[in-house]
Amino acid sequence: MSDYLHLTDFLSPINLHEISQDEGYKDGQFGHILSVYDGEMPDLDDIQIVIVGCGEQRGSGMIGSENRAPDTIRRHFYQLYYWHTDIKIADIGNLQPGASFADSYAALKTVIKELNDDGKLVVVLGGSHDLTLAQYHANADKKRQVEASVVDALIDLDMTSPFRNQNFLMEMLTGEPNYMRHYNHIGFQSYYVHPRMLETMDKLRFDCYRVGHVKETIEEMEPVIRNSNIFSFDISSIANAYAPANNTSPNGFNGEESCILMQYAGMSPNVGSVGIYGYQAQNDRDELTARQISQMLWYLLDGRSRGRREALLEQRDSFNEYHTAFAEVETVFLQSKKTGRWWMQLPDKKYIACSYKDYLLASSNEIPERWMRAQERG
Repeated sequence: MSDYLHLTDFLSPINLHEISQDEGYKDGQFGHILSVYDGEMPDLDDIQIVIVGCGEQRGSGMIGSENRAPDTIRRHFYQLYYWHTDIKIADIGNLQPGASFADSYAALKTVIKELNDDGKLVVVLGGSHDLTLAQYHANADKKRQVEASVVDALIDLDMTSPFRNQNFLMEMLTGEPNYMRHYNHIGFQSYYVHPRMLETMDKLRFDCYRVGHVKETIEEMEPVIRNSNIFSFDISSIANAYAPANNTSPNGFNGEESCILMQYAGMSPNVGSVGIYGYQAQNDRDELTARQISQMLWYLLDGRSRGRREALLEQRDSFNEYHTAFAEVETVFLQSKKTGRWWMQLPDKKYIACSYKDYLLASSNEIPERWMRAQERG
């Protein structure tokens, strides 16, 4: 008997026949293997990743219309083949909409928090982007410092907008009490963002990465995401050619880059929840955006499988250790022999995720910006 039966108060089971369109699944496909809430809550004891759908979109001004996004994504995800057998995954259905969108946030927060407490990675198939608040409050309610990475073409701080999905970051970044230790914005498109907004983010010591910069050196995003507790992905960040349901911009990440960012989120030992937002099935062409998102989910599992092979930092035999000095500061860099990833030591002897580029800068007697920003934040 599952310990999570009470969560069914918030959830609607999945209609597998409807999702599979009565075609069934082949041996080896996710639809054949997944533990699914289709009438009875599955046993989640040995599960590492839990999918939950949340079609709530009233925060974007969409009222009364049915959001088919989670089930449309499922239809394509369930048809993919399950390679990473070391990762056990379950799908617990769709969150029932609350009387208001604030009620939906609260219910989603409860589900994420409870599953996180049990060490499970929660994947939210949204819904509008303001549902990221539920990911944040699932951590903040525990009075725990949070680091967040958000992938979005826009920076949702538009206080002139009546729509929650366009200004929810204000609550997340400045609400009291505040537990946001650090915020990373990945893939913003400059022509959509007021320059003063970037100046404000910089004064708050938050890091914003322009889409062109990320595309040129996408591997630099791995340590950014590795340090994060929550990861939120708005499909507006994907170019329309790769995600036809995105009507925000013709520019952005391509399909492979989106999958790589999701793989980085899977590799992180710190990320407890991943949200994919902004998908409107009715705007999709040939359900290509749903296929794109389903493949991003596949790469999330791939990342989680790779990350499980990583050694603990205390297991020094599993790391190459490099002692270096820059600007009269002595520090240590560690490189994993298993995954090739890097860490650097701060003056307080704690290690943070970094990249090979940071090591090269330090070796050339230059202060890595990542080191400096971490020092500024204290």
